[in-house]
Order: sequence, then structure tokens, then C-alpha cells
Amino acid sequence: MLNLKVKMDGAVISMFKGEEGNKRILIYNPLSIFYLVLLLFLTIFLLPYLIFAGRIISYSLEIPPKAIFMIFLLSLFGSQVNLKIREARSIQPVLAFREISFFGVKWCIPEFQYGIRKTIILVNVGGALIPVLFSLFLLFYSIPALEQNLTVAYLKVFVAFIVVTLVVHKLARPIKGLGIAVPFFIPPLTAALASAVLFPIYVKTNPFIIAYVGGTLGTLVGADLLNLGKISEIGAPIVSIGGAGIFDGVYLTGITAIFLLWLIV
Repeated sequence: MLNLKVKMDGAVISMFKGEEGNKRILIYNPLSIFYLVLLLFLTIFLLPYLIFAGRIISYSLEIPPKAIFMIFLLSLFGSQVNLKIREARSIQPVLAFREISFFGVKWCIPEFQYGIRKTIILVNVGGALIPVLFSLFLLFYSIPALEQNLTVAYLKVFVAFIVVTLVVHKLARPIKGLGIAVPFFIPPLTAALASAVLFPIYVKTNPFIIAYVGGTLGTLVGADLLNLGKISEIGAPIVSIGGAGIFDGVYLTGITAIFLLWLIV
């Protein structure tokens, strides 16, 4: 296995090449002293809020507070890590310059050509991978441990997931040079309202698990996965799913939906 590290634009790119020639790229920002001090300052400054928010989330999802705190830390530092999942290619117009020499004078003539543009698609560990893994933990561990009627509980989560996916996909728009954008309040509000309607039907189910799982997975599928075909419209060399880390919509949707649900139910 070949391990190659390249530093570019303030980021370190590590390329791992296996025996069959397949490459996986791990991109992360260097943890400078300034960055670590800033993280420490923000953690201390926001500590009361983090403790309060963590206890609410812990109580809502019936997860120990220490586990919630560990997930937050993993998401915080995991937001610096992106893993390559695929590479998309598209034919795009490219501005090129043709050099002409005439009697010793050189002229640069601009002209449009068509070339193949490569876009590397990544998944952010803190902003996408960890929320998805936590959602799967709630699905396959918490729900069987807490709910009496598993069929009804899973059906409610599935309906909430479908509702959020459809709404988010309808409103998601590719923004050139940026990525796939959705109005921030739409995914958590949709998840919270869907959960509020579904949880008392037939047998009461934990509404916060419905909101978190349905909102997180619905946003991931509706905004990102169903729009992979529009990646070529963005025109960016690198696109990261959950790339904003703990400030990404996939990460914040489930958490925000829990707080909104407290205001509704």
C-alpha cells in the first residue's frame, strides 16, 4: 500500500493506493496551535450551554450523558476529516489561451475548449458519518430496547424519513461553486412536525428518536444522495457530504428537531 501526503491550500491530502490501484483520499486540516486554543476557548465559553443541551438530548433519546458528550467530541474533531467515496467526471467548457507569434510579437488569444472536469466526492466524518452511525445505533439498539411494538415504531420512523426526504429533495438546489443548499429551518421543522403527528398513533413511541433518525437520514438522502447526479452543475473540484462538520445540515437537523419537538409536544 502506497501512502502519499501532499500539502495544498492549507490542507494535508493523504492518498492511499492499494494493490489494485484504487485510491482513497483522506483530507484534513492541520490542527494548528491557534486552532486548538480557539477550540478550547469556545468549549469553555459554551460549556454551560453544551451541558444543558447535552442533558436535554440525553433525556430525550434515553442515552447516557457521557455517550452524548463523546459523540459531540468525535463529531467536533471528525469534522476535520473527509473520506473519498467516488469521483465524478463531466465535460465542461474551459477557457484556454493560444499563443501566437507574429514578427517576434507574442499574442495570447483566448478561446473556449471542452475538457473533462473531475469532481472528487467526499463524506465528512463529523458532519455525516457519525450522525448516520448514531442513527443506526438508535434504530437497532435503542428502539428494540425501549419500544414494545417494534413494527409500529419502525414504521413511524420510516414514514418520517420518507416525508423529510421528499420535502428536502424538493427544496434542495445546487449552488455553483458551493454545493447543495437547503433552507436551514426546513429539514428540522419537517422532522419535528412529522414526529409530532406520528408518535401518538396506535401505540405511543419515543418522538425524539423518530425526529432525530428521520431528520438526519432524510436530510442526507434528500439533499445529498439524491442529488449526486447534479454534482457536475456545481463546478467545484471537491464536494463533501456533511462537509461543514458540526455546522452541516445533516448534523444539525436531528439535534434541532429535538429542541423544536420540545416546543411542540
